[in-house]
Amino acid sequence: MSFKGRTVALMVGSAIVLSSLLTVAVLNVPALSGHVNATGTGFSSQQMQKLNSVLHTIESNYIEPVDREKLVSGALDGMFAVLKDPYSTYMRRSEATSFNESVEGEFTGIGAEVSLEDGAVTVVSPIKESPAEKAGLQPKDVLLTVDGESLDGKTLTEAVSKIRGPKGSTVKLEVKRPGHEQVMVFHIKRDKVDLETVYPSMLEGNIGYIELRQYSANTAERFEKALKELEAKQMKGLIIDVRNNPGGVLDTVKQMTEQFVPSGKPILQVEYRDKKRDVYKSKGAKDVKPYPIAVLTNKGSASASEIMAAALQESAGAILVGDHTFGKGTVQASHLVSKNDGDLIKLTIAKWLTPDGKWIHEKGIEPDVKVAQPSYFQAAPIPKDKTLKLNLTSPDVANVQHILKGLGYSVDRVDGYFSPDTKQAVEKFQRDHSLPVTGEVNKQTAEKLEQAVIKAIRDPKNDAQLDAAIKAVQKEIR
Repeated sequence: MSFKGRTVALMVGSAIVLSSLLTVAVLNVPALSGHVNATGTGFSSQQMQKLNSVLHTIESNYIEPVDREKLVSGALDGMFAVLKDPYSTYMRRSEATSFNESVEGEFTGIGAEVSLEDGAVTVVSPIKESPAEKAGLQPKDVLLTVDGESLDGKTLTEAVSKIRGPKGSTVKLEVKRPGHEQVMVFHIKRDKVDLETVYPSMLEGNIGYIELRQYSANTAERFEKALKELEAKQMKGLIIDVRNNPGGVLDTVKQMTEQFVPSGKPILQVEYRDKKRDVYKSKGAKDVKPYPIAVLTNKGSASASEIMAAALQESAGAILVGDHTFGKGTVQASHLVSKNDGDLIKLTIAKWLTPDGKWIHEKGIEPDVKVAQPSYFQAAPIPKDKTLKLNLTSPDVANVQHILKGLGYSVDRVDGYFSPDTKQAVEKFQRDHSLPVTGEVNKQTAEKLEQAVIKAIRDPKNDAQLDAAIKAVQKEIR
């Protein structure tokens, strides 16, 4: 389907990411079918007169010379600010270029997708193996400052421009995490983010496992190959992991989902402003797969990930395991503003609904088997500019206690009081890691604790959600 004389990209991704990546889904839709409203009239003469009058007044009377292009850019940003929609934005040439590069699967930045929620720059999801994930950024983190500059009042485009930078440079972020009183500080080195998107393996008991990190242009082909290889090895069950997957190309997720949803059954519905709906049905599998399927989700599973999870749950009988998803249920269209300047408009034009007609926007999808990760998976960075020691009480101490407990050290409490027992646990950790045994958490000990907890989080043996998914699949194997 295509606009006559125009190509439009429908996007189900969450927003600009810190690297200028956009998660997108590309579809072509019919023009002027009642789904897209376009008057084509432009500004009235009275409106143009008002705009020109304001422009003339500023240029003629403002205390300093003003760049007209900046005024125009400000006016454009203002139009989108009025919409109060975190997923509608105006992209300049550089952002549009990064947008196109991201669809191909690679970019340079810190690798975390963000949106503007109630005026706050909020993390949707850190990309797997990215600098952001390695530093410990998590979904729903609110970014407060960048290199000491407040993001309060900034547009999403302005925030992104502050955060991105050349490979190898470091950005300092102050972050407010829900459930934590203190502001966290992250120092993240920008790097090339590799978006290899499909990671398959065979788990014990011939249970296939495919981790999907994003739905890029080449993901469907790689996914199909990985699935066939696992099936050729007599796979008895399958786990698809879309945790912290921020979304991607809709045609890609449709093509992948069709391998599991029987032909004729719905994958999703798209509802436009006139309430008309398009129902996208599977053209793939004749029957459901002969093995059970579980889909791993968490609050970083957004957009296209939610489309796949909902379609497999409602139309293919898959079991969802983990935590509720992000809740991004709108569809965007990208429009090239002018061939000459390369700017793009990304505008919300529709809702997407699950096969059963549910709108999951700002609610997410609840898993069939709800499983939380151990508390130390939510560990915050430990401050390096102060020493934590005996009899101190603070949230930072509670954070260290959760980390120590998660690493297998005995602590008598996790309430933030640095008890003698906590001191003994710190001393044992220091001995185990060849550190000076002081019983205090200084910069050196803090760094070792962070390295140890990151290693523990990445160890599949500690993944409670994966373990639950394996058990759910094993239960269904005939």
